[in-house]
Amino acid sequence: MRVEIWADVVCPWAYIGRRRLARADGSVGVVWRPYRIDPSAPAVAEPLAEVLRDPRVDEALRSCAPHLTPAQNRDRVAGIAREEGLGDRWGAAWRASSHDAHRLIALAEEAGGPELQDVVAEGVMDAHFVRARDISDPRVLEEVAVASGFADGFPLLAAGGGEERVRELLLTGRADGVRTSPTLVARGTSLAGAHEPGVIRDFLTEASRRRPRELPAEVVRLRRAESLLDQGDPLGALDLLRPLREEHARDRNVRFLAARAYYRSAQLNRALRLLEELLEESADDAYTHLLLGRTLQRLGRHGEAGPHIRLAAVMDPPLA
Repeated sequence: MRVEIWADVVCPWAYIGRRRLARADGSVGVVWRPYRIDPSAPAVAEPLAEVLRDPRVDEALRSCAPHLTPAQNRDRVAGIAREEGLGDRWGAAWRASSHDAHRLIALAEEAGGPELQDVVAEGVMDAHFVRARDISDPRVLEEVAVASGFADGFPLLAAGGGEERVRELLLTGRADGVRTSPTLVARGTSLAGAHEPGVIRDFLTEASRRRPRELPAEVVRLRRAESLLDQGDPLGALDLLRPLREEHARDRNVRFLAARAYYRSAQLNRALRLLEELLEESADDAYTHLLLGRTLQRLGRHGEAGPHIRLAAVMDPPLA
């Protein structure tokens, strides 16, 4: 059975959670997937000690463990890390963007499969938490790649490799409901957090019993795009729709979802063209009439909008 670990490599619980998963069942296959707990981290890393002196950061960290000060919580996590065999010296020294590290990890999977990817992910987290290195520094990532047996990784990274893959995976995770680091996903079920091995073992047992229905990849992608749209991310939805629009250019469901995303992202002329095209093919779709009317309204073409909105209300009264 394969387990996906959706996690950020700057999240201490990701490293702890990986150790606990290994103790729960060392035989499961592991694939790393990206998650960003600090997407606003600067391109040039900041010393963490300076960041922690910011009162706003202190307040945010207190919400993570309300019964402890941030310093006490860091000591608690360091103690847990020691118990998991992650060394006596524990603690990040940098507020570093993890984006390029995620790219390197994605490239490792493409080049050498999950086994190499797991080694690279371990190397990145060891560099960040145990050796207190700046993992946004290309030189550090190069060291990690070489030490992990992935010497080709850094040239690929320097050439921009993994960018599109990581972006799509981040959108996929959001669409699938990943909300915390780490989140374990296996056979359509998930477990959020770095739980004790016994809890993880129960999760794996339950997941092993599941036989989720396999859907065509195109259907899964369409549903994920719709999920992003429902979550208020029309641009992300359009990103996921791009391959479908290229490969299934005439599919009505794909085009209508794209029209909705264009409308929600204020790309009104693009929405208009698609909706007019859809109505030419099928004039009896009430929701298409309604969305076309709303689009014309936003474009200031109220006289043209009215008939479509009234027709939609007649065809489907709840839309009134």
